[in-house]
Amino acid sequence: MSPGKRKPDLPAPMFAEQPDGSYVTSLRGLAVLREPLLNKGTAFSPRERAELGLEGLLPPVVETLDEQVRRSYAQYRAQPTDLQKNVFMEALRDRNEVLYYRLLSDHLREMLPIVYDPTVAEAIRTYSHEYRRPRGVFLSVDDPDGVERAFQALRLGPDDVDLIVASDAEEILGIGDWGVGGGAGIAVGKLAVYTAAAGIDPARVVPVALDVGTDNEALLNDPAYVGNRHARVRGRRYDDFIDAYVRTASRMFPGAMLHWEDFGPSNGRRLLEKYTGHLPTFNDDMQGTGAIVLAAMLSAVRASGTPMEQQRIVVFGAGTAGMGIADQLRDAMVRAGLDAATATRRIWPVDQQGLLIDDMDDLRDFQRPYARSRAEVDGWSRDGGGISLAEVVERIKPTMLLGASTAHGAFTERIVRTMATGVERPIIFPISNPTERIEAAPADLLRWSDGRALIATGIPVEPITYHGVTYVIAQANNAMLYPGLGLGVVTARARRVSPGMLAAAAEAVGGMVDVSSPGASLLPQVDNLREVSAVVAVAVAERASAEHLARTNLRDPIQQVQDTMWQPVYRPVHANGSER
Repeated sequence: MSPGKRKPDLPAPMFAEQPDGSYVTSLRGLAVLREPLLNKGTAFSPRERAELGLEGLLPPVVETLDEQVRRSYAQYRAQPTDLQKNVFMEALRDRNEVLYYRLLSDHLREMLPIVYDPTVAEAIRTYSHEYRRPRGVFLSVDDPDGVERAFQALRLGPDDVDLIVASDAEEILGIGDWGVGGGAGIAVGKLAVYTAAAGIDPARVVPVALDVGTDNEALLNDPAYVGNRHARVRGRRYDDFIDAYVRTASRMFPGAMLHWEDFGPSNGRRLLEKYTGHLPTFNDDMQGTGAIVLAAMLSAVRASGTPMEQQRIVVFGAGTAGMGIADQLRDAMVRAGLDAATATRRIWPVDQQGLLIDDMDDLRDFQRPYARSRAEVDGWSRDGGGISLAEVVERIKPTMLLGASTAHGAFTERIVRTMATGVERPIIFPISNPTERIEAAPADLLRWSDGRALIATGIPVEPITYHGVTYVIAQANNAMLYPGLGLGVVTARARRVSPGMLAAAAEAVGGMVDVSSPGASLLPQVDNLREVSAVVAVAVAERASAEHLARTNLRDPIQQVQDTMWQPVYRPVHANGSER
């Protein structure tokens, strides 16, 4: 934990990182064992035990980190359910963060669904009943003056924070509004992925729960609920509270990237657009999802041979995520040579009311640019008043069909076969998750397209063998992209997160796979997240520098990215005033 440039009245940290990577601490005895970033458990050396007052507080054996990892993994595997595995991992992090991250990094593919999506959703549901050690800060709309006090309580200086993840928990991972537990759980989980996948220093991050109330009646009537017991605050009071958070966080920690997570559609895009030109800020639901889908799309374009500017794209599910993806696909077509208006007209958005038409009175601002004119669809068949997905596919013969609807089974055999008659290599991305909400099973897509479909999903899928060819299905997992993006922003100390930096991240991910062989995946595998994150970070940092957004001189970006990545290894710990 770098002491940074501290205010004169800011309390000294309980421990601080030294230039040689070691820690110096004022803590002694049990206080050392209770600090997760210092605690090594049985790995403390005899010298450290004597110096830090730990003699007699630990068993006599001195173990290595590798030995601790093996024991912890066996304990993890012994847990009978995914939720209990999540609880085990959180308890481990509460007592020893290095061990937690080493274990997670060693088994990232296996454990990512446990510490984050989808198991974290189960943990969020029980947050108030299983309440344990709090992490980060809890900001209340009922106490806007307390925002600065909460951040001051962290005892961190202006150069001590690289990344802040905040959520108001209105749209948590497909389970909806889960109040303060959702905000805290999702922010903590997201930061765990940043650290495990990209080496963002866990001592330099802050999770933030923005408690603006909840409309979840079950929570409001639950005696154990630990959040504000009133309906969600909206309007001017909400905006003033969010503004107080942004102004305070960016003033106290001017180098930190602000990450927005799981905000509702009425706020997510609006808040991002409000602040994105002024500070480094990022919304994973919109920008991260859009960028990872773009990465898969760029690979699919190479595999199909149909240039980006010739794509005809149907987006089924025109919410925040779907239209965020549409924005990035449109921008990619512009970079390929189309003007913005033409690129926009190559995307057809379909939602619950059918194809979006420009005279509909319930369109959101971000949907309007893509809505079709009434004259353009004159004579098209209507189903219950709207133009159905099947009719849109029949009419335009899309080259790409994207699902962000959470409508299970929406991509029917009829729709897929219709699409496949009009294009040699149909690009079909049913990215909704979890499994029970996916628009179509990849095995069915391959069968209905006679093995010609290029597929990416939002869930992990085992390889599928069809007519003698094994197809490796790409998972459009945001964790493939946003950790590396954050690492690049931190390395470059970027002033903003620009569209060019997002494009660079997508191009870096898409460029890591060879799609020339039959059945090849459109994206790298989750097993290689650290490698992927490093490649993405270099591309992002270089683009930030090229756009004059970097506050760091990037003399050797590859080495600088490696130097920035925190490693889960034990470091020497010294007592204040000890001989070294």
